[in-house]
Amino acid sequence: MPEISRFFGIIIRMYVEAGGQHRTPHFHAYYQDQVGIYGIDRIERLAGSLPKRQERLVLAWAELHQEELLSDWQALQEGRPPAKIEPLK
Repeated sequence: MPEISRFFGIIIRMYVEAGGQHRTPHFHAYYQDQVGIYGIDRIERLAGSLPKRQERLVLAWAELHQEELLSDWQALQEGRPPAKIEPLK
């Protein structure tokens, strides 16, 4: 699963499921042993969970980079690698 960003101990990854496309554009956010899955069209948690502070950081980052996330999603659907996205600083 390609890593597209990393900040404050949070790793953001996005991938295409082998054999078919996912229905909803989304990304995965990992923090320690927890994972949250977040929608891109509408920035919201779809599944999983992160601690509140880390979730707020992920949501803020996603709002700032929504267009880039959608572009990366499209690239993956077309079989191209995603671009790295600037982390929060």
